Amino acid sequence: MKKIDAVIQQEKLEEVKAAIDQGTETSGMTVAQVLGFGRQKGFKEYVRGQEVITTLLPKVAISFVVQDEDVDQVIDMILNICGTEGVGDGKIFITNVEEAIRIRTGERGRAAI
Repeated sequence: MKKIDAVIQQEKLEEVKAAIDQGTETSGMTVAQVLGFGRQKGFKEYVRGQEVITTLLPKVAISFVVQDEDVDQVIDMILNICGTEGVGDGKIFITNVEEAIRIRTGERGRAAI
């Protein structure tokens, strides 16, 4: 099993959620509101005539635990929906998962996800 963590633009979340509901073997995802910066470096805006430089930008972190054979499908889905070829599109991280256990039933492995 693999865990896929993606940090994406907020406005892409509903599209990703709809794609997960429709076309993948993934049965769910975890979502968190996050702040961060990378190459985008924030932006400058004016509030009541004062210059304000925001360096931590709002993003959404989404996580999936999937079977090894489903990793490429989920990654391709994220890339297709979230990729604009612009700075700030986000990042995807993939890590190994040794075990998954459903707390309610005690199911393990494939049955737990």
